[in-house]
Amino acid sequence: MQTIWETPWDYRYAHRMQRMTSSVIRELLKLTEQPDIISFAGGLPAPEVFPIQKFREACAYVLENFGPQSLQYGATDGYLPLREMIARHTSRFSAEVNADNILITSGSQQALDFIGRLFINRGDYIVLESPTYLGALQAWNAFGAQYIPVRSDEHGMVVDELEAALRIGPKFIYVLPNFQNPGGSTLPLERRKQLVKIADKYGVPIIEDDPYGQLRYEGEHIPSIVSLDSEYRGPNGGHYSGNVIYLSTFSKLLAPGLRLGWVVAPPEVIQKLAVTKQAADLHTSSFNQYVAYEVAKGGFLDEHVKLIRATYKERRDVMIEMMEEMFPSGVTWRKPHGGMFLWSVLPEGMDSSEMLKRAIERKVAFVPGEPFHPNGGGKNTLRLNFSYSSPEIIREGMARLAETLKETVISA
Repeated sequence: MQTIWETPWDYRYAHRMQRMTSSVIRELLKLTEQPDIISFAGGLPAPEVFPIQKFREACAYVLENFGPQSLQYGATDGYLPLREMIARHTSRFSAEVNADNILITSGSQQALDFIGRLFINRGDYIVLESPTYLGALQAWNAFGAQYIPVRSDEHGMVVDELEAALRIGPKFIYVLPNFQNPGGSTLPLERRKQLVKIADKYGVPIIEDDPYGQLRYEGEHIPSIVSLDSEYRGPNGGHYSGNVIYLSTFSKLLAPGLRLGWVVAPPEVIQKLAVTKQAADLHTSSFNQYVAYEVAKGGFLDEHVKLIRATYKERRDVMIEMMEEMFPSGVTWRKPHGGMFLWSVLPEGMDSSEMLKRAIERKVAFVPGEPFHPNGGGKNTLRLNFSYSSPEIIREGMARLAETLKETVISA
């Protein structure tokens, strides 16, 4: 039977495009362009907390003092003062590292893509939590990855069930330990230590994705997995060379429009990632790196994050208050200790994608949970973002969503 191509381009696309689909979140973000839609779909920071005046001053300072350098091509691994600042911050809160352990990327999403290019051959297995970050799945689907999901609960990955997955011989373990996207869970200290030991036993690296770690609203700070791995291996002389690749970003601390993230890894991995980056974009925007350094240096970031925490905590609390007051029985949710998301579970048998259609009729949107499950499932789950909308908008949007839920649960 002769294949009929819809357009002359159809037969020219690479085979990998068959596994690449548009993000349901990116598509839903188009709804935010409609002024009458209240969207809890995107993982958007609150624009009210962007330090615009600080950026204005930093841009002027950079152009005045470093104009030619900041507008020129730069080093692939990143602006050295920025890398040194990140290394000092990481050594303070995490593993002891230096600038050779740091690579600047165009957002941590680019880092996920580079990890796929560097490590994943078609058919390789990746161990991860279910549900997990949709952007990681999108990045690695292009390279033909297969997924071994490990069950998660309100405390994150159930590490007791990890060992069976590692016997299959995966390429690496991917985990979001702090205020996970989408589930909002935080991996407890004992599970983190257990994860480090089991991964070392089987010789499987860990990818620690930590975009939300500083957005804690209650409870005590828990050491990062990379720091626990460093302790497990003993003193390294300020030159981390362990089993963890750590990712983070300025998107949640300064502004996502900067597209600035970073990788912490052993120097030999950083060198390979830099070669990968040279083939992709040569280097991350020099100007953005200079500006970010000027904004963040001198302790500003430590003070600014306090404003972000207070703003998001209030919004989280308002959303939970509305859920407690208005959601019908049978609908459950988790209270995250930080981050930007709430995870909700509908009664068994319900489909949140179908409910979304009704919600949009009431001019409110969320993200259905099924796409976050790498091998399917989760039809009765959904993710809500609380960081973007004001408390007043959250109250109105949650009232609309509650009415949708009551209508849907009763009809089911």
